[in-house]
Amino acid sequence: MTTYAVTGASGQLGRLIVESLLARGTAPADVVAIARTTAKVEDLAARGVAVRHGDYTDAGSLDAALAGVDRLVLVSGSEVGQRAAQHANVIAAAERTGVARIVYTSLLGADTTSNPLAPEHVATEEALAASAIPATILRNSWYLENYTGQLATYEQTGTVLGATGGATIAAATRADYAEAAAVALLQEQEGDTYELAGTRFTLADLAEAASTVTGAEITHSDVTVEQLAATFQEVGMDAGTAGFWAAIDGSIAKGELDTDSTALEELIGRPATPLADAVAAARA
Repeated sequence: MTTYAVTGASGQLGRLIVESLLARGTAPADVVAIARTTAKVEDLAARGVAVRHGDYTDAGSLDAALAGVDRLVLVSGSEVGQRAAQHANVIAAAERTGVARIVYTSLLGADTTSNPLAPEHVATEEALAASAIPATILRNSWYLENYTGQLATYEQTGTVLGATGGATIAAATRADYAEAAAVALLQEQEGDTYELAGTRFTLADLAEAASTVTGAEITHSDVTVEQLAATFQEVGMDAGTAGFWAAIDGSIAKGELDTDSTALEELIGRPATPLADAVAAARA
């Protein structure tokens, strides 16, 4: 019997990975949902999933959470600036407890992109390479939800604002990436690095899809990275944070969140979710 664990199980991606494991026939008793706040996943416990407390900053909790685990999905943390150290804590605990394989959710083109989110992912990939535990790297591109979650704002303002220079973005839903993570964890193949992305579109395409779904007139407004950072400051971000997030659009403008890789569809055995479907689902 193999025991599968998922960190960050109370988060949006982690929960979906657990759900994908169950949907693919994994027995609930063979799944461990690790969460910092276990109260958020009590429903999984009611379905027979083992729910354990695990905090990326608490080594003791990680040792207890990973006890008896054979394969682990390490879902990247959400605290930018702290993630490299947090992930290193999980890897060290996995070594101490005898985890046999790790699947890690990284970033598309992590080792070549100028995306400011990349360095912590690169550091984690390097830590995994230095570990004795075989690892599979899932380099996820953008979540479609990063945009569809702003649908109400697009409708209210009539604008999809960005500094991508009309560049193409390849993105997929969290559910798509979650399914890929479940497949990677369940398959016997290990050690690969997958560049994962789905539907390809521009922000102008996004504006058109948003207009269709909402019935509002929504257009795309492309500005410079500096102008985007200034707009972020106007809505309350400090200068450093505004510059950080605006720089992501700068990396998109260089084509760094675009790829023609079909690895996602090959893993999940179906087409990735189309942009129009994701926007419609956000409206529902």
